Amino acid sequence: MQFFSTRDHNRVVSASQAIAQGLSDEGGLFVPQSFPQVDVKAICALDYPEMAAAIVGQYLTDYSQEFLQEAAKATYGAAFGGKAGYLAPVSDEVYSLELWHGPTCAFKDYALQLMPKLLVEAKKNLDRTEKTLILVATSGDTGKAALDGYHDIPGVEIAVFFPTGGTSEIQRLQMVTQEGENVAVYAVRGNFDDAQTGVKKVFGDPAIAAELAKRNIRLSSANSINWGRLVPQIVYYFAAYAQLLKAGKVRFGDKVDFCVPTGNFGDILAGYYAKQMGLPVGRLICASNENNVLTDFLTTGTYTAKREFFKTTSPSMDILVSSNLERLLYHVTGSDAEVAGLMKSLSETGSYTVRPETLAAIQESFGCGWSSEKEVAGEIRARYEQDGYLCDTHTAVAFHVAGRHKREGVPMVVLSTASPYNVPPQRAGGSGPHCPAERL
Repeated sequence: MQFFSTRDHNRVVSASQAIAQGLSDEGGLFVPQSFPQVDVKAICALDYPEMAAAIVGQYLTDYSQEFLQEAAKATYGAAFGGKAGYLAPVSDEVYSLELWHGPTCAFKDYALQLMPKLLVEAKKNLDRTEKTLILVATSGDTGKAALDGYHDIPGVEIAVFFPTGGTSEIQRLQMVTQEGENVAVYAVRGNFDDAQTGVKKVFGDPAIAAELAKRNIRLSSANSINWGRLVPQIVYYFAAYAQLLKAGKVRFGDKVDFCVPTGNFGDILAGYYAKQMGLPVGRLICASNENNVLTDFLTTGTYTAKREFFKTTSPSMDILVSSNLERLLYHVTGSDAEVAGLMKSLSETGSYTVRPETLAAIQESFGCGWSSEKEVAGEIRARYEQDGYLCDTHTAVAFHVAGRHKREGVPMVVLSTASPYNVPPQRAGGSGPHCPAERL
């Protein structure tokens, strides 16, 4: 499997190169040349590590299957407490895919516990011996998960940048207390978009690249702009479907809807990839908080990043520039030139508008909605009082939006992306428990 840049189809790399490099030289994101078709029924019969190795292996074809099997087994075993891809029933035909049973209490662990192994193996595949410097911008979850995954990995250093006051206190403490000789954490004056823009500028600066080359250092990324972040996230969509099959809640081939709390558009894009691979996905519902730039885009076809920025109780979604949307635009339009033009417009004017046929094609798979702060707080209370289910603020955004899009007879799976303790109720003005110490 080869990978192309979203902005220049002539820039072709292998899977190992895509993971080691992270971002294309001209700023584009790497996308696979095709969507592999899989035997969904056979995949659903596997346990989680086997499923991960099988699905990831469809894309990372220059990795040995033996390596992927061992890496997946080592990643999704004890560290997830036997709950990798765990699907919890909440109410009639509504389920919570609990993605926070890993080491840092957030869904990013699925990728960032496996990704360091993929990077080390990529360098072996490419016969590279230079030091890899990983730059990460985070709105909360990614920072700690990346630090935890990459700390003390030989030949790798990692620097994480987070917005001052833009994460929960638990998330900040998780990052700044990270152990490791190769880690660094920096607070940025501004919001997540400022941090992410700065990181992208570093990747695209030839003078910085030349200076690092003198020191035998290459840049890479652990953000979802790196293909190695996206591909492991495809797996848990299959895992959710497999559990519904096993429980007799669906028959094979029945459609299942997914509602995803979304900021940078990576997690929901993984669901799109699962659908393209043959998984019976119905609607992918994009749930936003008050920073509802994606809701507006999916409704109107115009993306406007120059707008008021809100600090909310779901900080990991406080994003105005959703990088992975670029990948979806490439898949829908099939044109690197068109995508490059849209991204140029976004950079220069803060907005772009897609063609009506492009929007219509996107709306075939994606629905959308957003939740106010009041609605998020009300949803947390409602789910606890009505269903006995405790969720965090990000998951509450998705539950609220899912309620508006639930279709009769079609299961709705809400992706629960963080532990209820990762963003304590204090941030919403109340009192409540903190993240257990053993999870820090």
